[in-house]
Amino acid sequence: MVETSESLSIIDGIDAVLDEHLLWFGQWQRLVFYGVAAEDGEPSLPPTATFLRWCQAASREELAKQPAIERLVRLHEQMHRLARVILLRATADRARPSAADYESVAGRYEEFMIQLRRIGRAFSAAAAGLDPLTGLRSRRDMQAELEREYNRFTRTGQPFCLAICDIDFFKSVNDRFGHDIGDRVLAAVATCINRGIRSFDEAFRMGGEEFLICLKDAAMADGFAVIERLRCDLALMPIDLSDGTTLTVTASFGLIQAQTGVAIDDMVVNADRALYQAKNSGRNRVVRYGTDGRGPAPPRARAR
Repeated sequence: MVETSESLSIIDGIDAVLDEHLLWFGQWQRLVFYGVAAEDGEPSLPPTATFLRWCQAASREELAKQPAIERLVRLHEQMHRLARVILLRATADRARPSAADYESVAGRYEEFMIQLRRIGRAFSAAAAGLDPLTGLRSRRDMQAELEREYNRFTRTGQPFCLAICDIDFFKSVNDRFGHDIGDRVLAAVATCINRGIRSFDEAFRMGGEEFLICLKDAAMADGFAVIERLRCDLALMPIDLSDGTTLTVTASFGLIQAQTGVAIDDMVVNADRALYQAKNSGRNRVVRYGTDGRGPAPPRARAR
């Protein structure tokens, strides 16, 4: 992941690309509608090299690996190729383009600008340490925050717990309803987690359908009470779909309390072991590491 300062420069680059294409599209409209004489040579449009430079800079950012960036690049290529063909045709024929020709370029231009703004918002969220889909803090900030809490624990002895949450059968949601609904489920679960934990707790999206919750000033009994209440809230939460129907999901949890001499990385691994046990003993439950079962079983690929 790039540093925040570099992310901010990428965001600034998006603003430059937006300005560049506003100028480009205005010039293209003037040329195709008012034309240029044959003796004036080929029509000239403002260059759009800023987008290519932005792509090169964004390639060093994890978000650039997302399909949205690939779609944006393809859309940019299609838009410019169509615009060039229609402009050359209008110049040769000395006639305005048809409505269909104009809309083919204008539609891609509008889609390109909308997509670019969406990606800009995603980069802004990432620069702020937030997951752009769920609004939770991202894995990028998770390790540092957990280390701070562990240092406080070793200094003061005040207990804390970690819980890993994994949405049950999430792959089936994506397979049945599509990834747009899957994203809606992720966002709804994140909202429920934010509402269900205490104001001083922290929640992070670890990746995919997994979330990590840091329960501060909580021993195992207190942590279990919070997470069990959250599990029940998730199971009862209706998720509205675009066709007017609703969907419900459940989640499984692995919970662990901090212990002297057990490092943060080991705590996360052990919470994942407890989650593995929750998944393989029926799902939609909270398993406490070292309390509800054998615990030390090695982490394995678990049922989703």
